[in-house]
Amino acid sequence: MDPIKSRLYKAIGLIIFTFAFGSVGYYVVMGGQASFLDCVFMTVISLTTVGYGDVLNVMEYLPGKIFTMFLLIFGMGVILYGISSITAFFVEGELATLLRRRRMIKKIEKLSGHYILCGAGKTGFYIAEELIKNLYQILVIENEMENIERCQKLGEIHYLLGDASEETTLIEAGIRRAAGIVVTLPSDKDTLYVTLTARMINPSIRIVARAQDVKIAEKLKKAGANAVVSPNKIGGMRMASEMIRPSVVNFLDEMLRSPTAVTRIEEINIKPGNKFIGKTLRELNFRNAFHIHIMAIKKDGETSFEVHSDESIKEGTTLIVMGKVLDIQHARSEAEKRIHPPG
Repeated sequence: MDPIKSRLYKAIGLIIFTFAFGSVGYYVVMGGQASFLDCVFMTVISLTTVGYGDVLNVMEYLPGKIFTMFLLIFGMGVILYGISSITAFFVEGELATLLRRRRMIKKIEKLSGHYILCGAGKTGFYIAEELIKNLYQILVIENEMENIERCQKLGEIHYLLGDASEETTLIEAGIRRAAGIVVTLPSDKDTLYVTLTARMINPSIRIVARAQDVKIAEKLKKAGANAVVSPNKIGGMRMASEMIRPSVVNFLDEMLRSPTAVTRIEEINIKPGNKFIGKTLRELNFRNAFHIHIMAIKKDGETSFEVHSDESIKEGTTLIVMGKVLDIQHARSEAEKRIHPPG
């Protein structure tokens, strides 16, 4: 349950319980001789300190005196706690936060084929930046509003303020309809749990997980991760590349980091029943039709870097292409259209 709702329900529940406890307590203490309504009335005037008089005549009855003292000492504390919690709910803006969350959940319910980002810290921020640049719909799950606000500066995003390791949060994020989930949580244990939970909820979703400890990478793959990234390993490879192939690294950096560059290397998957199936690259002529360059082709699990114009496209083919983001997006949308049912 949402923590804000939980605090509100807890405060209301404590107040109701205290009044119910007092009413039943007076009824039992008085031996059932007083009406239950009088017992409720006695509880209300005692806890609210109104004092309309001794309705149950407890002044002349020792058990009644003892119970009244107990109810006033402990009941008043509970009532004050409950009222202060409810007041804080309205005064401190928690009601507005709850309403914003409800509006966001309604928007999320309309999402499909989006990407969920669990954790928007130092690593997650750059993941969000790249996904937004490439025009993907993303949803950020983060327990720090500050990190969410940083991501909002990149562009329009959907978000949930909460714990990504909770199954209910993942379901609210629309994981059953999502295309992929990226897990970049600070704890490897939490990352492992989220990976396992995501795979159980959506067996077909693509999962990319970050592993702080290289030793946990194999466990993450067994838990359902399609790919595991180790920042330490990637950092080491990057430093080696800076030493032996600086021009290549500089080229990729310029392509990815330049605020003006919109060129990317992307992949396009040919979906079942698509119009591209059965045609050759010469017939499709991606260079003129979409202004993109095909760099490699992946078929039957094997990647070929020698691209021939008479290469035929079949279902499940993946094209590794380079071009402008909008052109790639156009080509991808065409590759995902079904002209006729598969098979």
